[in-house]
Amino acid sequence: MIKKLFGTDGIRGEAGTFPLDAATIEIVGASLAAHLKAKLGSAPLIVIGRDTRESGEWIEQALVAGASRAGAKLRTAGVITTPGIAFLARTLPADAGVVISASHNAYRDNGIKIFAPSGRKLDDATERLIEGDVFSGRDSPVTTADNRSFKEFQVRNEHHELRTRYLEFLTDEIAHDLSLDGLRLVLDCANGASSDIAPELFHELGAIVTTLNNTPDGRNINLGCGSLHTETLQNEVIKQDADIGVAFDGDADRALFIDAKGRLVNGDATLWVLANALKARQQLNSNTVVATVMSNIGLELAFQSQGIRLIRTDVGDKYVLEELMRLGASLGGEQSGHIIFPSLSLAGDGMITTLCMLRTMTEAGKALHELTDGFHTFPQILVNVEVKGKRPFLEIPSIQDSARQIEAVLGSRGRLLLRYSGTESLARVMIEGESQDDIEKHAKELAGVIQKELGV
Repeated sequence: MIKKLFGTDGIRGEAGTFPLDAATIEIVGASLAAHLKAKLGSAPLIVIGRDTRESGEWIEQALVAGASRAGAKLRTAGVITTPGIAFLARTLPADAGVVISASHNAYRDNGIKIFAPSGRKLDDATERLIEGDVFSGRDSPVTTADNRSFKEFQVRNEHHELRTRYLEFLTDEIAHDLSLDGLRLVLDCANGASSDIAPELFHELGAIVTTLNNTPDGRNINLGCGSLHTETLQNEVIKQDADIGVAFDGDADRALFIDAKGRLVNGDATLWVLANALKARQQLNSNTVVATVMSNIGLELAFQSQGIRLIRTDVGDKYVLEELMRLGASLGGEQSGHIIFPSLSLAGDGMITTLCMLRTMTEAGKALHELTDGFHTFPQILVNVEVKGKRPFLEIPSIQDSARQIEAVLGSRGRLLLRYSGTESLARVMIEGESQDDIEKHAKELAGVIQKELGV
């Protein structure tokens, strides 16, 4: 049985420890290049970018060393957003795009995300081949006696040129006739990959921009800022009397918004605003939006009132995209602010999401808080129960009976989600409903049953 390294968002872990140690990363680079070469019959072109973590440069060097040894041609974009690399992989075109980033995680972590030329994540079959190479080669030397140093590899460092290509795509193709003249905008760049490009983009479109957290030092990425920590941004929007605030995460594949009243507009509310705009333009295919099991039932009920169908997937943008492509739908995303417009990009892109939100506001002539009217988040509670094993819930009658009783009480105005954590020995009980007291009581009851049957 082949062990797994790739999750729904690539390889991720603490920088310097397996699988993000230099030796393993070299194997990953060599394996990717070798399998691409075998498929293509020629040397593959791989474009690489990274976020602002201090480990990014040496991880890039290790990846380049392995890929070069296996015969790949490489172009590096330096610090650039994850969707920026997805764009470059599609348009250069390259045979693969690699992003070195751990997204919203703290600086000690890092990761490797690999994109196909389409801009989609690398296919599962190739991921399994790379995993096989890693686990079969961990005890073998990854360098040879005649291996050259990183500086001697034929790598094209085109940081400015490649980032400019991406910026021009955003301004010329996504924004095109959009004018933000006079709009007061506050950006929180999370000291991450958007620190340079986001202020430049929105200045160029005419906005009056105030920028927070755009001075990365290698260790301050996501530190008390960005999409996970919006308090400072909310206060700054009020202080600046701004029209809107935008919070990116470390690699800028997601964006959350702050309205002019200082209130958070999460991914669910963003889907509500953008779906209504697309429907008004008759561009919401099949009147369908794709979200995950974590989206609030309030979104589902709000969509029902407008004749819009909500389809749910497992957690992860990978699954959202798969369902979007299967249905031919035009909008999907996650509560975290990871939004996908398949007609524009197959990767979630915080810049594109922001441009689409600003276009909606300018075309409607309305403030963001007006556009979110009609959507109300229902109270939610999440209870974790430590378990000694992950036995299927369907096999345990007492858990099934308790869950059915709760669902009957909730009816169509509530929701129960019962699942295991993918990374920890935890059962997760999530309940939404109209009354906070009621859902807390239900969650406690069900957690007690799980504890009795499966608890440590």
